[in-house]
Amino acid sequence: MNDFKNPFSKEILKQCENWLKKFPTEKKRSAVIEILKIVQKENNGYLNEELIAKVADYLKISKIFAYEVATFYSMFDLNRVGKYKIYLCMSISCMLCGSDEIYDYIKNKLNIDFNKTTSDGKFTLKKAECLASCGGAPVMLIDEKYYEDLTKNKIDSIIDKLE
Repeated sequence: MNDFKNPFSKEILKQCENWLKKFPTEKKRSAVIEILKIVQKENNGYLNEELIAKVADYLKISKIFAYEVATFYSMFDLNRVGKYKIYLCMSISCMLCGSDEIYDYIKNKLNIDFNKTTSDGKFTLKKAECLASCGGAPVMLIDEKYYEDLTKNKIDSIIDKLE
């Protein structure tokens, strides 16, 4: 990121401006989620208070509003994360289809719990309340790609390809 007067790179500003075009000028705060996502992605997958404050200043909204958004939604992280964020759905549909067993398997395979990162910095395991893919339960999301009908063998194949 650049200095505070111009806190974002030209590429980030271009992406942010494209999002702002989708909202009325007086409703800039409506873009806060997408702008936080852009900034988080540029910052190796996580936000900090300084970046959240810069987003608030950019949108001319209160810092507390931007912080509340960043801490409410599970898509945002305020700590360093692994190269790959694994979101495992733990909704009722996924639980009925075995997500508890899948969780235990991933936990043991990677030696991490929810909201933890492997010692090599490759994987962070996150709990998702719903990934909106009940027909493919149990399901996980890694870097915006869905993996459905999970089994231990599928988990091994997916993780081995990422390592």
